[in-house]
Amino acid sequence: MVGRRGVPAAFGSAAIPPLTGAAADEYPSNTSIYQDAALTEGVDYARRFRRHAALDDSEAPGGGYPDTAIVALHGGGIEVGTSELCLAVAGYHPATGATSGAVHDYWMFEGLRSSGNGQLHVTSVHCDDPVALATVAGSRRTVSLHGCTPAQAGLPDTGVAVLVGGLDTGLKTAMLQAYQAAGVPAIDAAGVSELNGDEPLNIVNRNLRNAGVQLEMTTPMRAAMFGTNTRAGRRSTTLPAFWIFVNATRAALGD
Repeated sequence: MVGRRGVPAAFGSAAIPPLTGAAADEYPSNTSIYQDAALTEGVDYARRFRRHAALDDSEAPGGGYPDTAIVALHGGGIEVGTSELCLAVAGYHPATGATSGAVHDYWMFEGLRSSGNGQLHVTSVHCDDPVALATVAGSRRTVSLHGCTPAQAGLPDTGVAVLVGGLDTGLKTAMLQAYQAAGVPAIDAAGVSELNGDEPLNIVNRNLRNAGVQLEMTTPMRAAMFGTNTRAGRRSTTLPAFWIFVNATRAALGD
């Protein structure tokens, strides 16, 4: 357990919207959502991604290639704030798209409805979007961004923390250390079975090393990151807490 003795001012009180993720998924996979004639892409949901080109046509020793993928399986109005965080951790400003430092591949699925986005929640082990699977499968390091309630994290209703899980123990340790150094309240998710991200079929662990890092942020933590906590407003009203978290996450990635 790291950094729970004091909550930085940046993560202080904020309006806390309810978590919209469903307790039990209505759809068994992303494919089942795409096949539902009652749903319209661009109206009910959206998919966004970026894959970075890599080229090495020389016989000389090879150089680097894109090896990191950032994913948000429940973006938009499903687990609020995770779309914006996905873009920023990948190196893109969520409002302008401007880049800063290293950039990474990313994929996200977003609920676009004004309400009822929890219906579109598909659990991580059932994510079967072909672009998501290909993006993760080609990465050596994968970070998956999620939202949870304080109760799910074993915290009081106002609890502010990120739970760090997944099977990439090296990167997980680096994340916990980076959050501690930045004053971000963080918890090792190993003891929280619902959120520990240790399932081999969890998409975050289906990369080249069969191990990724899953970040579960409590609702109050995400609420403290935005001045206007709406899908339209979040991207352009990021607060210091947002950038403290993003910069710490990117520091753990070596960016």
